[in-house]
Amino acid sequence: MSRSARRRPGRRRPWGSYAVVVAGAALTLVPFLDMLLTSFKGPGEYGKLPYRFLPQAFDLSNYRAAMEQLNLPLLFRNSVIATAVITGSILVTSALAGYALAKLHFPGREVIFRLVLSTMMFPPFLFFIPHFLILVHWPGAGGNDLLGRGGAGLTVSLAALVMPFLVSGFGIFLMRQFMISIPDELLEAARIDGAGEFALWWRIVLPQTKPVAVTLALLTFVNAWNEYIWALLISTANPRLMTLPVGIQMLQSYLDPDRMVPVMMAGLVLSILPVLLLFLLLQKHYLRGVMLSGLK
Repeated sequence: MSRSARRRPGRRRPWGSYAVVVAGAALTLVPFLDMLLTSFKGPGEYGKLPYRFLPQAFDLSNYRAAMEQLNLPLLFRNSVIATAVITGSILVTSALAGYALAKLHFPGREVIFRLVLSTMMFPPFLFFIPHFLILVHWPGAGGNDLLGRGGAGLTVSLAALVMPFLVSGFGIFLMRQFMISIPDELLEAARIDGAGEFALWWRIVLPQTKPVAVTLALLTFVNAWNEYIWALLISTANPRLMTLPVGIQMLQSYLDPDRMVPVMMAGLVLSILPVLLLFLLLQKHYLRGVMLSGLK
C-alpha cells in the first residue's frame, strides 16, 4: 500500500458555517456597539449624514444628564424589587408544579398540563386590562371597601408591578419536561425509606434541576427587568412605581431634541448593566441548562 493511501484524509474546516456564525454575531453586536458609542456623542452629533459610529469626543455628560433627569435610586429600587420577586416566585411555583405534573399521578393531570400549555399561546398583554381591573377593585386595599369600591385598590402599591407575573406557564412546562428525565426508581427508593413528597422534591429532584433552573431564572430576569407596557400602565396610577424602562422612555419629554437620543442611550447602557453582569456570571450554567432542556 502506497504512503499516500495510508494517509488519513484531512478534515475540511467548515468555513461556510464559520462565516454564518461571524455574520450573525456581527448583526447582533453592532446595535449594542452603536448604542454604547452613541451614549458618548455630543449635542447634534446623532443623526448627521454621513452617519459616524465613533463620537467626536468621548464625553460622560450624557450619563450625568441621565442621572440628573431620572430618579435613579427610585427606578432601580422598583426594578430590582419587581424583578427579584417575579423571578423567585416563578422559580418556586414552576418547580413545584413541574414536579407535580411530572412525578405525581392524580386525576386530571393531563388536562391541567394542557391548560398550562394553552397559556403560552396568548400574548401576555392580552390580559393586562383584566389584571388592571382586578387590582383596581381589590377588596380592602387602596381605600376600597370590602366590595372593592371607592379607591384605587392595589394599583398604587408595589404589588401591582408583580402580581400578573408570579406564575409562568413556560416555566412550569420547562421544569416539567426536565423532571420527567429523573428516574422514577430513585424516587421510589426514597419513598420506601420513608421520605415524603416534599422531601423528595427538596432533597432529590430540586438539586438536579440546577442548570435548567438557572436558565429559567435568567430568562425570567431579563423579561421582568425589561417589562415596559405593564409598568407604564401602573405608573399612570402612581408615578412612584415607575421602573427603569419607563423612566428612560420618559426622558423624551424633558430633553432638548439634539441631546435626546444620546442621553437615552446612556440611560439604556445603565439599565442593561445588571442583566449583562448576571449573564456573564451564570453563562456556564445557562448554556448547560439550554442543552439539557432541549432548547438548543
